[in-house]
Amino acid sequence: MGAAEEIAEFAALLSELKQRSGLSYEGLAKRAHMSTSTLHRYCRGDGVPADYAAVSRLARLCGATPDELVELHRRWVLADAARERGRRAAAVPAPEPADDRPGTDPRPAQPPSTPVAPPVPVADQPPEEAAVGRRTARGRWALVAAAVAAVVAVATALTVDQDADPSTPFAAKAPAQDGAGTPLTVSTRTYGWDDPQCEGKYLIDRPPAEVAPPVMGQYLPGWVTAHRAVAADEQRVALTVQGTGDETVVIESMHVGVVDASPPPTWNAYLGSSGCGGGVETRSFDTDLDAGHPVIRPKAGQRGFPYKVSRSDPEVLYITAHADTRDVKWYVDLEWNSGGRQGTLRISDHGTPFRTSGSRGRPVYEYLLGGTHWYRTAGD
Repeated sequence: MGAAEEIAEFAALLSELKQRSGLSYEGLAKRAHMSTSTLHRYCRGDGVPADYAAVSRLARLCGATPDELVELHRRWVLADAARERGRRAAAVPAPEPADDRPGTDPRPAQPPSTPVAPPVPVADQPPEEAAVGRRTARGRWALVAAAVAAVVAVATALTVDQDADPSTPFAAKAPAQDGAGTPLTVSTRTYGWDDPQCEGKYLIDRPPAEVAPPVMGQYLPGWVTAHRAVAADEQRVALTVQGTGDETVVIESMHVGVVDASPPPTWNAYLGSSGCGGGVETRSFDTDLDAGHPVIRPKAGQRGFPYKVSRSDPEVLYITAHADTRDVKWYVDLEWNSGGRQGTLRISDHGTPFRTSGSRGRPVYEYLLGGTHWYRTAGD
């Protein structure tokens, strides 16, 4: 099935649920906290929500059954993966055909040697607190979103698909093709909260005046990168596992590996937006990073391994890692087998270990939705 068909199937089910609800586009969009034009785009297949939380909210408002929620989630995973493939393909420029006429040099002309100033990394740019302070709360969010959009485009489009080689544990490798090598891919979302407004707590080595207001949903990875933030107390990682072919791949188990553990840094803790809510509760797992040998365990009564995946039947596995007394750098090894073959994928944060740290005893600051500044919370 091609990308257009996968997106069309998702849009068809979403549109069916909308029609059955009896709500107008305007009425449903208002209840789901999105614009009417955005809802139109989703139902026509002209766009795919970046976060499943928006999909789940729409489906529940339309009265979707549990089976329909599961099927909608499956179609969204496929449509989201198709959208990312299209985005990456569009980002690669097509090579210009060589001119093979006699006497013509087929090599591309070299650009003039005009000095170009190197770009300033987002994380090294001076804080914009003074400028932001003169804007409205809505303007703040737009400013931050624009500043980190380029970072997010890179951070959310990468795919991790690696063999577990202890000598190079985080070296990226291209996904297997045409049945050779590893028969599955794993896409990692490092801050995989159910609700895009649920942004958790982060340790940042900056005073409040130098920390931009929190952002939501797909803009979060860029905000984290810009501030060199570390997930505090817990971190929720979403792993989208999908086969590269039609054959079934069995996920036998997942294991946590610790690269390094040390005392938590003495940085300030910052709370993201409030408003965390429920979402996809299936395929959820916990791990305690303070333990000597962290183990991945099913959460809230969910069943454990094995799971089966293929190209048309992916799975999203959620791992919530907890840390209280340590600052831990870690990764996940996923063991698989298919057609008599077996192997291990080492999953990390796009080439580097995940990092989760305790924040006990650290000053805690909060930025209320619609507020104008960070303020220190009581009792921290």
